[in-house]
Amino acid sequence: MLPVLALAAYLSLWPVPIEPVSWRAPIAPGYTGVHAANSKLVGLNNIHLNGEVGPEHVVLGPDSKLYVSVTSGHILRMRPDGGAQEVFADTGGRPLGLAFDARGNLIVADAIKGLLSVDVDGKLTVLAKAAAGEAISFPNAVVVARSGRIYFTDSSTRFKAAQWGSTSEAAMLDVMEQSATGRVLEYEPAAGTVRVVAKGLSLANGIALTSDERSLFVSESGRYRVWKIAVDADQVDVAHQSPQAEVLFDNLPGYPDNLMRGLDGRIWLGLAGPRNDLDGMAQWPFLRRVVLRVPRMLWPLPKPYGHVMAFTEDGKVVADLQDPSGNSPATTGLTETADRLYIHNVNGSSLGWLAR
Repeated sequence: MLPVLALAAYLSLWPVPIEPVSWRAPIAPGYTGVHAANSKLVGLNNIHLNGEVGPEHVVLGPDSKLYVSVTSGHILRMRPDGGAQEVFADTGGRPLGLAFDARGNLIVADAIKGLLSVDVDGKLTVLAKAAAGEAISFPNAVVVARSGRIYFTDSSTRFKAAQWGSTSEAAMLDVMEQSATGRVLEYEPAAGTVRVVAKGLSLANGIALTSDERSLFVSESGRYRVWKIAVDADQVDVAHQSPQAEVLFDNLPGYPDNLMRGLDGRIWLGLAGPRNDLDGMAQWPFLRRVVLRVPRMLWPLPKPYGHVMAFTEDGKVVADLQDPSGNSPATTGLTETADRLYIHNVNGSSLGWLAR
């Protein structure tokens, strides 16, 4: 009896780092309709990364080489076939989103170090570490407008990747809590200022500009949505209706991640994994506290499920590629070039690709 009481006390009273919020999760649609199950992502070709892990984001540079952010803090540079691999820069943090500006500088959303710029020689400059008087805790994705303005996501102001040891741990805590503190930020290079475009997002993630650069597409991983938000919005809270923020995709079958413009007007979205039992605990904050007290080795983990999709700016899905085999690393996005589709992943030891 005593061990049972001790276990009950542990599961109900032991402190946890989250203050979970009740929310209403939509019923998961499963893999149906435009997301009907398929195997179009099975059998990727692989570029091995010589011991590096987690090619979370990939961008094609003005020199026609690939730039890849990995877990070690390195940004790798290589030919499109994976040859001539080298370390272009070491941020000393965890680089995630990458984008080039008009001067050829590589702009980096580093989850630990902040918004960075890396010049052609690999020299790093910190552009921003705070916005609206609040630290930028979890920079995730970035895009550069023709005007030179830089738009990026701050996934969570509650859970810093530096504090929790990894981006995956901080992201998990944020999604478990559902306090929705993610933001969309704008950096103005001429003035060196940062302003808040939008807030109230549950794990703000991928970001891309519309072709006219009047709006941003933004992934909200924690609530399975993709938003379209006006670039001139000012501290719009997505929890409240606004003509400057509308949902483009709702109730996706997985966790939406990186957004990348492809060719012929396509925007590619990675879904980093299928939805799990969290939905059933959405309105039960106490249960989420209990789950965090259970040793991780006892957590039921969903089978890995590779999934990327492409859509047009009006929200029409034009491609859907899946790998239900269980052998796929978490697919965080896709970079499309004239010849290949490169599949981003957050935990694999290679960079997968398909012929376009």
